[in-house]
Amino acid sequence: MRVIELLDKPAVRYEVTEHPPAFTAQQMAAAEHEPGKYVAKPVIVKADGKYMMCVLSACYKIDLGALKSQLGAKSVELAEEKEIGEIFDDCELGDGPPFGNLYDLPTIMDKALETDDHITFQAGTHEKAIRMSMDDYRKLVEPKILEFSYHMTS
Repeated sequence: MRVIELLDKPAVRYEVTEHPPAFTAQQMAAAEHEPGKYVAKPVIVKADGKYMMCVLSACYKIDLGALKSQLGAKSVELAEEKEIGEIFDDCELGDGPPFGNLYDLPTIMDKALETDDHITFQAGTHEKAIRMSMDDYRKLVEPKILEFSYHMTS
């Protein structure tokens, strides 16, 4: 799995945990007993026909209008499931890690994550999660920071 190889190279401190199968970031947050604000989910979008990875908290939704405006794009749309499966060819569908650089994608992180001390995310399977410091994540990914999400109300 590409993400473990990346994390092992620079000797980044991280923890891998196992949990019952989780098919959404919010389910994984519950299984890991982790507040949704610390659980990052990657959302693949097409901005003017080019794929980008947007990373936001599990308890947030992407605001495509805000993203379009901040990118200065003519169009921004969610990628289709088939396209996502082709991008994350080393992961179970829906469980790609928030490392666009591993998949030759620009990575945009939502401002709401910026001040968190750590980040937790799916490790490429429905049963594993990785937890690492936000500082290490930002050093490895070098995401562009934009404000493009809103908190989901339950």
